[in-house]
Amino acid sequence: MDQILEQNKHLPGGLMVILNEVQSQIGFISEPMQQYIANKLHVPVSTVHGVVSFYSFFTTTPRGKHTIKFCMGTACYVGGTPQLIEKAKQVLGIDPGETTPDGQITLELCRCVGACSQAPVIVVDEEIQGRVRPNKFPQLLRLIQDEQKGS
Repeated sequence: MDQILEQNKHLPGGLMVILNEVQSQIGFISEPMQQYIANKLHVPVSTVHGVVSFYSFFTTTPRGKHTIKFCMGTACYVGGTPQLIEKAKQVLGIDPGETTPDGQITLELCRCVGACSQAPVIVVDEEIQGRVRPNKFPQLLRLIQDEQKGS
């Protein structure tokens, strides 16, 4: 983290570059990390926290090996996203924003992904899955789990 700070602290917009690099290298930006960055940059921790909390791609806790994002755009929401979320909660025992205890899957909500014609949509890692029905959700989970066993 010190190397990232040293290389980027004098750049215009350096805070954003630093936060992106830290998240890329470590996977998240915890509150102690935010405090450390603020101290090193001689800025209030509220400045660092403001950036981290404003941009949805930053996270303050470790994410799972796999991420499942539920599109909350209007077409997906009306098309059944709330039912998909309920099924995921039932099967995995976690809420959006949480990670399974084994560290394998994180559930997240996201804004429109631009695949409205395929509503409801979920994004597994970076792959869009369209027309997903709650009864098909366990099959998607099995594909992720089988992939894990194969790697």
